[in-house]
Amino acid sequence: MPSRLEPTPPTRDDAGKVPFRELLTFERTLTRPVTLLIYWSGLGLIALVGFALIGVAVGVALRGDGWEALLAVPAFVFGALLVTALALLWRGASEFYVAVFRIADELTAVRQRLDQLAETPAPPVVTPVPAEPRPVRNQALKP
Repeated sequence: MPSRLEPTPPTRDDAGKVPFRELLTFERTLTRPVTLLIYWSGLGLIALVGFALIGVAVGVALRGDGWEALLAVPAFVFGALLVTALALLWRGASEFYVAVFRIADELTAVRQRLDQLAETPAPPVVTPVPAEPRPVRNQALKP
């Protein structure tokens, strides 16, 4: 069931086309598909960095003698930790980006709802008529 605060769908003008005003004035955002593309391309770059670090560690291990071969193990571990940290930071940055734009969407929906409420006329104010005061009967003074 849709929320009452969801943005209204775009209206069609006389020619049957969706107006570009929403895209030009940022009434409707394209954040979801763009965010997915940016997120996955960033993860791809992080994976390339990870493969490069693994390649460097394996190359040093194969080419090096003695100490150089031993340095390949910490380089491999450091590379794996770095790639994991970068992937987590990238996910956090993407989540923050999505959260900011969802807040903007919700504020747009609230503004549209407030505009709708402002357009509807207010119900007339009815002042209550005071009732006639009733005489108080004292039970102690009964004849």
